[in-house]
Amino acid sequence: MDNLFNNTQIAFALKSDTELDRAYFLFKLINNQPLVRIGTAVTNFAIKANLPVESLIRATVFDHFCGGVNEDDCLSVVDKMYTKGVSSVLDYSVEGKEEEDQFDAALKMTLKTIEFAKERKAIPFAVFKPTGLGRLDLYEKLGEKQALTSEEQAEWDRVVARFELVCSEAHKKDVALLIDAEESWMQEAADDLVTEMMRKYNKEKAIVFNTLQMYRWDRMEYLKKLHAQAKAEGFFIGMKLVRGAYMEKENERAIEKGYPSPICATKEATDLNYDAAVHYMVEHLDTMSIFAGTHNEKSTYTLMELMKAKGIQSNEDRVWFGQLYGMSDNISYNLASNGYNVAKYLPFGPVKDVMPYLIRRAEENTSVAGQTSRELSMIKAERNRRKGKN
Repeated sequence: MDNLFNNTQIAFALKSDTELDRAYFLFKLINNQPLVRIGTAVTNFAIKANLPVESLIRATVFDHFCGGVNEDDCLSVVDKMYTKGVSSVLDYSVEGKEEEDQFDAALKMTLKTIEFAKERKAIPFAVFKPTGLGRLDLYEKLGEKQALTSEEQAEWDRVVARFELVCSEAHKKDVALLIDAEESWMQEAADDLVTEMMRKYNKEKAIVFNTLQMYRWDRMEYLKKLHAQAKAEGFFIGMKLVRGAYMEKENERAIEKGYPSPICATKEATDLNYDAAVHYMVEHLDTMSIFAGTHNEKSTYTLMELMKAKGIQSNEDRVWFGQLYGMSDNISYNLASNGYNVAKYLPFGPVKDVMPYLIRRAEENTSVAGQTSRELSMIKAERNRRKGKN
């Protein structure tokens, strides 16, 4: 099994030479940390000042990491990936909104993607972010058990109603629904709400999936507690496992407010935590479905080996592997070519609105040791392979 992810011919089969060159150029830029910082600052400024940078962003970073500016745009990408057995999760990646009409727009878009998923085998999941449907500060206040004003209570009722509508539609249309995790200080209120949705809509199988960020040292305990509750109350658990994407923010806030950081002390501790959750969920597949969101080859192997040891088919419905579009194609496409269930998150939305997401991706790539150089070496290997052939 060892060299499964090194097959660059399979990994980049869908990329033209031009696209491969663009990917090489992009990851070379991202690999240069000061450049990412400068680029981020300049891009932010240019967008705020309404300078004409959109077409440049569109032609480079946007097209590499996103499916398009709207959901219809994404379909050609969805169909293309599916020719290689890689599914898509349409992710409306508009972040940091605060207004009710923006939440309603996100709600509408999420319902639309559920409809898309119902009609297409290539789109097995829908997804949304809790802060896409309500204000972060409101989740935070609830999580801290503060009393809400009557105005805030009415606002929260609208958030719950949006969740309810999305989850009931997903259930009605038999579309699995991933709900992303965000900052720890808003997560408790989101967790409680998602658990409520699981109790309601996961009676026959996992339709509603929460997300566990395993760089948090308390998440394993949370999973076990939830499992006990699910057994007692008779519902299924759907869980997406990720390492997490807000580390610097989390640590800074913990220092600033003087509480222990919720993040594992070391990268190794995070890795162990992640694999422990994978083990636990595979042990309890009778009541759980797992979406393993990871760009880590070792974790991917761990899950594959566990499945093999337990005699679980590679295309078992309750086990999915997930990566982000534009990253780790060596994992996604090689898994798919070996018969595993794989879905790539395909972000979309207006270029301006998706920029915070893209900037976070670039920063994350820079901060995860080895991620960018791994991408670069795979792209280099494939370019050399093609030159050898030509």
